[in-house]
Amino acid sequence: MNVLADALKSINNAEKRGKRQVLIRPCSKVIIWFLTVMMKHGYIGEFEIIDDHRAGKIVVNLTGGLKKCGVISSRFDVRLPSVPIPSISLHFTDNLSWHHGP
Repeated sequence: MNVLADALKSINNAEKRGKRQVLIRPCSKVIIWFLTVMMKHGYIGEFEIIDDHRAGKIVVNLTGGLKKCGVISSRFDVRLPSVPIPSISLHFTDNLSWHHGP
């Protein structure tokens, strides 16, 4: 279904069990890009792409610095103009607390 969601679920499960490495398959450009961003921010260690002449595999070194990660996706297709864009105004009051609203 969603290869990125499956990859992140595998990483979450391995982190919860205290594993040092996790094998992700299949490999895709989206997963590689996402893992690169996670590595730059320090959530995971280095990863290695293994070409098995099929869908490919990725071995990710885990650092233990990840609590939870996942994919946010809709259950149905939505056209961009039909999505309402919420407007939030923040007002700072005298008692140093934030209030949401008009």
